Amino acid sequence: MIAEISYVYAGTVRSADRGRGGIFRQMVGDQRWEALTDGLPEGTAVHAITVHPANPEVVFIGTTKGAFRGANRGGRWERLALPDPEADIWSITVDPTDRTTVYAGCGPVGVYRSEDDGDHWKKMPDPGLPDRVHMTFPCRVMRLDVDPTHPDDLYACIEANGTMRSRDRGESWEDCTQDLLRFAEQEKYKSRIVSQTEIEGMLDGHALACSAAAPGTVFLANRMGLFRSDDRGAHWRDIEVGRFSPLTYGRDLRVSPHDRKVLYAALSPAFSSSDGGIFRSDDVGKTWKRFDLATLSRLLARRRRARSSRPETAGNAGASRDYPRALATATRSPAADISLRQSDGL
Repeated sequence: MIAEISYVYAGTVRSADRGRGGIFRQMVGDQRWEALTDGLPEGTAVHAITVHPANPEVVFIGTTKGAFRGANRGGRWERLALPDPEADIWSITVDPTDRTTVYAGCGPVGVYRSEDDGDHWKKMPDPGLPDRVHMTFPCRVMRLDVDPTHPDDLYACIEANGTMRSRDRGESWEDCTQDLLRFAEQEKYKSRIVSQTEIEGMLDGHALACSAAAPGTVFLANRMGLFRSDDRGAHWRDIEVGRFSPLTYGRDLRVSPHDRKVLYAALSPAFSSSDGGIFRSDDVGKTWKRFDLATLSRLLARRRRARSSRPETAGNAGASRDYPRALATATRSPAADISLRQSDGL
């Protein structure tokens, strides 16, 4: 029996003075990162990674030079035929109820839709949002998600221009930002880094998620914290994650594919920081607790012990020889593969 193999994927953007951009893969329990370059332009900057929920052999990435689909879990890449082939893609999501439908969000603000697993694409109508915040970069669609209980409802958060929704799979759009502006009337929700206005922080959307455990509810992570709307984006309330965490800057937000009541949030103290953490909610966002430190260290230690106990992978030399063979012999990877994203956003 062939053991299932899981991977962690990390996308990077080269900084001005060091590092390298691209997408990298690490087998859970291993210590090495493998650069996945076959079929990608040199120096590719990766903003988004999405493992296909029905087929973990397929990975989608969004880059500064278009969107790509990877076979063999990223071992080989092909450019997707967007109407604008080198569009700056910041988000990709697969419809949870129709997994042949894929959406991609870009900057400047725009959305593409494919109805055949990414083979062909259509650019959806311009959302026509007002330009409220003047940033030093074009505002971009940082996250898209589909309400699994109302699959025609598609939501998007924008860096840095709030949120929007479509009730017809992207064919038309409605602005869902007005109620977020209400928060910016209070001093604690005001924030301005590079724009002309202190509403910048409340409109600086980084991630958004919908859960089947809360029909019609949308969760939002932005610079000022975590927020939720229980009426499809019409009104918002602060989750007040600061009750549970000293870190409140919302970086990412995900719903567990195994239990829809479970949410994960990546939080940091500020837009420029080397600190941060992952927090977990087991009750659809009502309460939160720190997840990453103890849990991740125990998980990795357990995987390392399990792999070192197998004769074919014992020791560093054996593990090195076994790594490519494991890739070749694994026929399936669990859908729990983790995606990590590093961006230059605020």
